[in-house]
Amino acid sequence: MTKNHGGVKEPADLFRERFRLKETIVTITFQERSHVEAAKEEVIVQRALLEEFIRADPFFLVTLEPYDCSIDGAPEIVREMVRAGRAVGIGPMSAVAGTIARFVLGAMMRAGATHAIVDNGGDVALIADRPVLMGIYAGTSPLRDLALTIPPREKPLGICTSSGTVGPSISFGYADAAVAISDDISLADAAATALGNAVGLASPLADSFQSVAVPGIEGALVIRGEEMALWGEVPPLRRASLRPELITRA
Repeated sequence: MTKNHGGVKEPADLFRERFRLKETIVTITFQERSHVEAAKEEVIVQRALLEEFIRADPFFLVTLEPYDCSIDGAPEIVREMVRAGRAVGIGPMSAVAGTIARFVLGAMMRAGATHAIVDNGGDVALIADRPVLMGIYAGTSPLRDLALTIPPREKPLGICTSSGTVGPSISFGYADAAVAISDDISLADAAATALGNAVGLASPLADSFQSVAVPGIEGALVIRGEEMALWGEVPPLRRASLRPELITRA
């Protein structure tokens, strides 16, 4: 997923920077240098905590089922990932990108940010002091140049995307884009994965939304080829010129 401002440059008071640490690639929209430095430091801290836990239990990294081992004493990032995966019946790594984005956004807010967007490979956490156009990238689908219109908001929001045709993430479905929306950013990420898994090759798209009909998910959207379906409360859609250079990907 990529942020899109109708093809115009960022306002003079906003900046954008990409940061990579191993598999984590984040595009950060920020107001002040201190905000992006706080974001980078949080990526480093949270990855270190997660990697330490995985070294102790490699099963956490590979299981596609809800993690049912003890998490007593585990770092918060691990507990959040486990909780989110359990909510939609899948493994904890389904929520890794959104959970890191959530922690990074929190660090930026503690540093004083009132407008911040963290795009971790299509899993986005944001607060906004102005409207934001959030472009939906659906690969080769003819349903392109679409964007969600996000109004200003002080409370964090998660807009997370999975795909069976775009990107390296594991998906067992056929969605070009499966988007889940929630104030619970970890849950949004896990739900996007579950939704993408549920999109069959030819089954009705509406059937796939059963996978995300859980408390906390506000809305969802699926694109498969020439088809699109919406569920729940989805921000208004509008046409917007997609800027490929803003897509966060390896």
